Amino acid sequence: MAAVKVLEVTSPGPLTTLQDLGRFGFGQYGVAQSGAVDSFSLRVGNRLVGNGENEAGLEMTLAGPALIALREIAIAVTGADIQPQINGIPIPMWRSLIMRKGDRLSFKGIRSGLRAYLTVGGGINAEIVLESRSTNLGARFGGLSGRPLMKGDILSAHTPHPHLKTEGTALPFQRIPSHIPDVTLRVIFGPHQHHFGPEMLSIFQQADYGVTEQLDRTGIRLTGPSIKEKAGLKTSIISEGVVSGAIQIPGDGQPIIILGETVTGGYRKIATVISADLHRLGQLRPGNKVRFMAVPQDKARIALEKLETIIRSVKGSRHSGRRQ
Repeated sequence: MAAVKVLEVTSPGPLTTLQDLGRFGFGQYGVAQSGAVDSFSLRVGNRLVGNGENEAGLEMTLAGPALIALREIAIAVTGADIQPQINGIPIPMWRSLIMRKGDRLSFKGIRSGLRAYLTVGGGINAEIVLESRSTNLGARFGGLSGRPLMKGDILSAHTPHPHLKTEGTALPFQRIPSHIPDVTLRVIFGPHQHHFGPEMLSIFQQADYGVTEQLDRTGIRLTGPSIKEKAGLKTSIISEGVVSGAIQIPGDGQPIIILGETVTGGYRKIATVISADLHRLGQLRPGNKVRFMAVPQDKARIALEKLETIIRSVKGSRHSGRRQ
């Protein structure tokens, strides 16, 4: 069935893009993963409205857009607390709700976190580029012609009507992430741990680092006590592939956390944020404090299993597969 028009953009917000879980396997060609920075929120949001987890939704940064429903649809808002409202009346997050034709969805303003997600029953439609609908802003492809939303954009979805029956599906309150200003991120040391002495590894784990204004979908620059490589080593290394969550130490000793729109890096990677904590990176904002805590691989695996259990507990999902 062809996609049908479901939403009209009357105000785009400061940075709203179309994202699914990203494109994988193209790093060797210099193509970044892209996708939702907070994948937990997108996956849960999709399940709430009965989508497969990889359907595309809107990633809204700092402030949301204003949208008018063109037909009856199921929606869910997850991620940062952005105070959504329909026709000026506050609505709950992390729950499947119904918008009727002519309803206006808007957002009062962000209270915690940085990125919120809007999912629509049937998934937001866009051309698939390299196996993904995600927007790559740097390369200007994917999503809506590689750009953020604009006023006047019309968003479409496939067969939205069957998803209306998901209304009321919710993530239990105790499982909703809290976006606090002081965050401890669990990490696994490596791959260049041996390039740093014991004192530097100790500082890395004990210090508080501030999130700076230099923050976007490519990475997060931190400020705090400097981490220096061992004497006699060059500041940089030969550039190599990087993954989301890799923590680089550049020449000034201030850590950089890599995100999904970076492909390669030429600085030592002292540690990597564990998979279960990657979604928390999407909610860091300038002024937040970060502390790192090293954990063994078995604990990282257990943490990931717990996170996956929470996601699978959402019972609004009608489809487990990926729509092409």
